[in-house]
Amino acid sequence: MAFIQTVSFTTSRIEEMKELLDGFNGQQGDAQVRGFRGLKLLKDRDNEDAFLVLADFVSYGLAMENSARPETDAFAKRMAEMTDEPPTFGNYDIINEYTP
Repeated sequence: MAFIQTVSFTTSRIEEMKELLDGFNGQQGDAQVRGFRGLKLLKDRDNEDAFLVLADFVSYGLAMENSARPETDAFAKRMAEMTDEPPTFGNYDIINEYTP
């Protein structure tokens, strides 16, 4: 079953965060992380400094393998340094996908 991890955070340092996410996304592709399908960065229209990252994986198991990588741990620590408060994580199974 496909899986998405969300990371909700606030920051006034979004340009730095975008650079960090760009680098991490590239690392994932370079490392050929099994099951990683990509990242999306969303901005809250109602809260200027609120953002959400969607990390898309083929399965929960492969996402957890990715979470255990030292590179992922280093990324999470660096990300937390750039947020105004500790990020909030969510773990979601995709139970259905709708396309037009």
